[in-house]
Amino acid sequence: MLAVKRQATLAGGRMHQILRPGLLTTVLATRAYHSKLYGSADEAIEGIKSGSKLLIGGFGLCGIPENLLKAIARRKDIEHVTAVSNNAGTSDYGLGTLLQSRQIKRMVSSYVGENKEFARQYLGGELEVELIPQGTLAERVRCGGAGIPAFYTLTGVGTQVETGGIPIKYSSDGQKVLIASEPRETKMFGGRKYLMEEGITGDFALIKAWKADELGNLVFKYAGNNFNAPMATAGKITIVEAEEIVPVGELGPDNIHIPGIHVHRVIKGEVYEKRIEKLTLRRSSSDEGALPASMQQRIHIIKRAAREFRDGMYVNLGIGMPVLASNYIDPNITVHLQSENGILGMGPFPRAEEVDADLVNAGKESVTVLPGGSCFSSDVSFGMIRGNRLDMTILGGMQVSQFGDLSNWVVPGKIIKGMGGAMDLVAATNSRVVVTMTHNDKNGGPKILKENTLPLTGVKCVDRIITDKCVFDVVPGKGLLLRELSHGKTVEEIRASTGCEFDVASDVAETY
Repeated sequence: MLAVKRQATLAGGRMHQILRPGLLTTVLATRAYHSKLYGSADEAIEGIKSGSKLLIGGFGLCGIPENLLKAIARRKDIEHVTAVSNNAGTSDYGLGTLLQSRQIKRMVSSYVGENKEFARQYLGGELEVELIPQGTLAERVRCGGAGIPAFYTLTGVGTQVETGGIPIKYSSDGQKVLIASEPRETKMFGGRKYLMEEGITGDFALIKAWKADELGNLVFKYAGNNFNAPMATAGKITIVEAEEIVPVGELGPDNIHIPGIHVHRVIKGEVYEKRIEKLTLRRSSSDEGALPASMQQRIHIIKRAAREFRDGMYVNLGIGMPVLASNYIDPNITVHLQSENGILGMGPFPRAEEVDADLVNAGKESVTVLPGGSCFSSDVSFGMIRGNRLDMTILGGMQVSQFGDLSNWVVPGKIIKGMGGAMDLVAATNSRVVVTMTHNDKNGGPKILKENTLPLTGVKCVDRIITDKCVFDVVPGKGLLLRELSHGKTVEEIRASTGCEFDVASDVAETY
């Protein structure tokens, strides 16, 4: 291990005595450097003005630059900001506070989620929102930081991302679309259509690190890496707040996540609340009987979905119902769970004493990491996904067509979830896609249809559908094949509650 002892400051520089194990001599090295430390968040944000484009790290509330955002919120003269961030925190914390103070003109994000103020301002025409698939957003920022003007991706092919028309700004009554997304340029590679996406840069990047030194070298903690790493490279001026400022040389060269060349200003964060958006603790199986009927229905579906796991699989579990499958993995097999916010080897929900605000899954729920697991940035995570490293993805769904088209991100004018990582996940050509959902909507209408009525997440991408009533396989070029029935269900009941025709397997039986 490299041991570094701080010595006296001479002529504005730092003198370090470097001791290298195995060497018989002690090398005395003097290095003069310009410190990037600033005295406060208010001082560090100097130069940010109305109309600035800000790249803001974090995922939900995990790894957000809390102190820098509070400093901007205190500057009411900073208005009409374009904020590039995966989402906008919650209504009362993180980036959501800048929405409350009406300092943001446009959000460039992948997910609205449960932030009601975000959704209200968007649907009410008060806020422009440019929705981008999460992996595409991460790669656009990475490319911007790397000087790459554009790239091609399968994500979004056949959806409104390709054709354009996704609402960016509504009229004040929410009835008209005043600004909509533009169609993407396309190109064929290897017989497949790809969309061109342009790199993203910003005037300033606001980043949260776990540790930093005066040179601007950064280390992130666990899932706090997320969008912080790519965004740190893509700002004309990158401002970092860190929980701890360490002496130069204390961070091992091979442990640094972002080298100081990308960083211009560093502060030590004054106060950290480190809120957890969805504190979720491990539940014993004995608690399931006391759950409401709707939750028991979800568990019934997900227990069947857990049978899809095979030993050695690498699997992504979507937010909501699918992530529950991690609780029902056969203990005799090994399944490596990947979370798109930057975790591989994700474990179960924590016990109370295991909770860490820097460990959340893609649904912003508290989680653990198993021995041998790893954490990384969002752009690296989606590189795994696009690169077909996953064996299977389990997602939720609003609608699935008889040919495997999936809709799960928006009900126009009513429910705005955002794409999140779903479009990227279903575009991975070699990854099996399993959709888990209730068979019918709250009004009893079918969710499995001849043709989707909601905007698409992916085209002909679903391999299997698991509902509370049955299991369907999507047979390419033919349609649906009824494979299994839930206990007490009949083929006739499935026909009556499904919005399209389907074939029945010769060995169909009640299996779950």
